[in-house]
Amino acid sequence: MANWEGVSEFVGVAETQSFTAAAKKLDTSVAQISRRVSALEERLAVKLFNRTTRKVSLTEAGQLYYQQCKHLVEGLELAELAVTQMQSTPKGLLKVTAPVTYGEQHLAPLLHQFLELHPQVDLDLMLTNQKLDLIEMGVDVAIRLGRLQDSSLIAKRLSTRQLYVCASPKYLERYGEPHTLSELSKHECLVGSVDYWRFRDSKGEKSLRVSGRIHCNSGFALLDAAKRGLGLVQLPDDYVQTALDSGELVEVLSDYRDEREGIWALYPQNRNLSPKVRLLIDFLAERLG
Repeated sequence: MANWEGVSEFVGVAETQSFTAAAKKLDTSVAQISRRVSALEERLAVKLFNRTTRKVSLTEAGQLYYQQCKHLVEGLELAELAVTQMQSTPKGLLKVTAPVTYGEQHLAPLLHQFLELHPQVDLDLMLTNQKLDLIEMGVDVAIRLGRLQDSSLIAKRLSTRQLYVCASPKYLERYGEPHTLSELSKHECLVGSVDYWRFRDSKGEKSLRVSGRIHCNSGFALLDAAKRGLGLVQLPDDYVQTALDSGELVEVLSDYRDEREGIWALYPQNRNLSPKVRLLIDFLAERLG
């Protein structure tokens, strides 16, 4: 391997006629290129380049050496390309986790499409609202919604979704429409797994504790209650968009609507992305985006 050191750098300089351009091409530093080429010249006991402040050109020996070496470098590049292409075929087991409802409604159909496109891939899909330890469980990708906690995981945004506060026309006719956040205390709020709602006003983000007769950790159950006129609800657009479009529900407090929240793919930072994981994340980003 010692005989190979400096050859790629030498060919890079010979083809670009510049140490700087060769460094950019090989994604390294000019100092590294210069050091490797000088070491190569010292080992061969021959001068390969004529160097001036304006340009770099091959010596007669350098020209002869380049004619022999360029085929070696091209052969190495072709060999690496062949191995990379072999590895680029996605195959093997993919372990994915996601929240239950989102996984059932949105993720699972996309994963099934992905399996149809890549028949050598197997899938282990774990739907849970618990935050699993990806490294301990051997999970390749976790789909997370909303605000992310600080962690050592790498996150890629796949898409976004919008939170809406809404109610049925029946409820609004009976109890009136709230126009300020302070009015929420006078209304029946359908409470989910957390007892606060998120808003944004001129001062920034605001979390407001809400209360009501119904508490439930199912978004679809709260959606049904809202349609029946039992209270106001705050849910993401994938729950309420159809009802808003049809008029079954009406958005309120739109002036205080929070910013869109992220839909994320998380994976461990100390794990090199295999072709199957990289392709899956790109596939989900394209479909969800």
